Amino acid sequence: MSDTSSVALDTDQSFSRSAGKQLLIYAGYGFVFIVALFYFLSVAATQVGGAAGGGAINFEENSITIALRQEPPQLDHTRASDAVSFTVLTHTMEGLLGYDNDNQLTPGVAERWEIREDGATFWLRDNALWSDGQPITAHDFVFGWRKVLDPATASIYAFIMYPIENAEAINSGELPPETLGVRAISDSVLEVSFEQPTPYFEKLVAFQTFYPVRQDFFESTNGRYGADADQLLYNGPYVITEWVHSASMRWEKNPNYWNKNNVGLIDTIEVAYITEDVNAKLNLFKDGQIPNTQLVASMLDSAMEQRWNIDRFMEGSIFWVVSNFREERLTNNYNLRRALQLSVDPVEFVYKVLKEPGYMPGTSMFPYWIKGAENLFRQEHPPIEHVPNEELARQHLEMAKQELQLDEFPPLVMLADDSPVGNMTTEYLQAQFSEKLGLEIRIDKQIFKQRLLKANAGDFDILVNGWSPDYDDILTFGDYFASWNLNNRGRYNNSELDRNVRIGQTSLDQNERMAAFAEVQRITYEDAVVIPLYERGWSFVVDPRLKGFKRRVIGPEVDYRFAYIDRNGSSAD
Repeated sequence: MSDTSSVALDTDQSFSRSAGKQLLIYAGYGFVFIVALFYFLSVAATQVGGAAGGGAINFEENSITIALRQEPPQLDHTRASDAVSFTVLTHTMEGLLGYDNDNQLTPGVAERWEIREDGATFWLRDNALWSDGQPITAHDFVFGWRKVLDPATASIYAFIMYPIENAEAINSGELPPETLGVRAISDSVLEVSFEQPTPYFEKLVAFQTFYPVRQDFFESTNGRYGADADQLLYNGPYVITEWVHSASMRWEKNPNYWNKNNVGLIDTIEVAYITEDVNAKLNLFKDGQIPNTQLVASMLDSAMEQRWNIDRFMEGSIFWVVSNFREERLTNNYNLRRALQLSVDPVEFVYKVLKEPGYMPGTSMFPYWIKGAENLFRQEHPPIEHVPNEELARQHLEMAKQELQLDEFPPLVMLADDSPVGNMTTEYLQAQFSEKLGLEIRIDKQIFKQRLLKANAGDFDILVNGWSPDYDDILTFGDYFASWNLNNRGRYNNSELDRNVRIGQTSLDQNERMAAFAEVQRITYEDAVVIPLYERGWSFVVDPRLKGFKRRVIGPEVDYRFAYIDRNGSSAD
């Protein structure tokens, strides 16, 4: 989905269907042990949850108190690009389509739609209202989409709209926003013309970048749209009534939301804590101050002793190391990148360093769960086997020295976030590059928001980051390194990769699409574009009185939209 520190398909069922095959694939790397451990924990523990009587759940006010892992960096959805902001936006905004509690694509502001080879039509429901009571119209989508593509907005996610006629030309400054292939036929009918056939377009419009923006409200904010609670106009199940930056937020049920009887069942969600500290959140859970929290490996024994229910979830994202390909950067040199790549062992890192249940070694830029033409993509198109080789790495490093005309390499800057796993990752990589290559690595550790800013500016040699899926199609990972994608923060540019991404964007033949993405997979490894590290899974605990809380592969990291409070919650429910 998005940068993370991080559906038509029912993802829970997807994991179950593929688990048997994946056990075989990962058995040699300890995956069987991890799945078995998850099973043991889930069966052995009972649902007791945090201490009763705390502030996590308030029955009288039908409210809960939660923690977010970071301050949302950007709540102007036309410019947002990170998982935390998208979590907040998903609870407060809605697009033409969305996902229901079973991860199925479902009507949102649009009550029905039609996708054709040359375009699409969306019919808006007449009871869809903004939080101030005014109707949501097709004009709001036209204005919002034009704003995304206007070069002045500098939207990192503008590329996701390129299937629309003239979108790419507008975003590159060749055409004015008014030429975008989207029209309000009336207040309730939105017509979209495609640049090329896009059979997955209905999945795209559920993504946050496609949300509407009402022009009069946007212009009234004088450039501060999304900066504070009162600088946003909402159309989702909740509205933000308070926002103390870096400290707290308050979400209240939106009385004007068209589906308020089925979504947003909790009246108030207090975001009382904004912290990445897993130990602090565990203590909050123990004290009954929040109803759920993540667990790391060191916490599992204690959690078992307290007989908490421990759940697990493969959340769909993949974490990797990317280099900076800008001309002035040393990492633009292939042999240097190849030396770095050959020095890293994802299997060793996951099982000997992280030791986190649910994490799997990275083997490709595509995670294991991505679907191919008939089966899983990586079953149909296995990635090149990564074999770490210190001797060969040193040979490439010497070739890089000669090509760059260096006697010694200056320090390389590694940009990463300051999360616990982020710290372990950078320390491991720093040690590997030092011990095996003799390179000095300076770690530039930043809070999440600042890391995004520096990554977007290209202020790094090596970047450690993760990517989560935006929609349920292989393209959500496949176009990451396309030259036009601003999420490609190292600015990798390869015409052969771009050509294959274009095939993946436009072809109606699934076999042809998958063959193209197999080439993308090959190029990104052989050209040492990416060093996959791991695919992330979570261990977490939930107060048994909070029902319907979910983590998702497609959608927000944590989802309270369908959650409700059950005073008598127990493991039997």
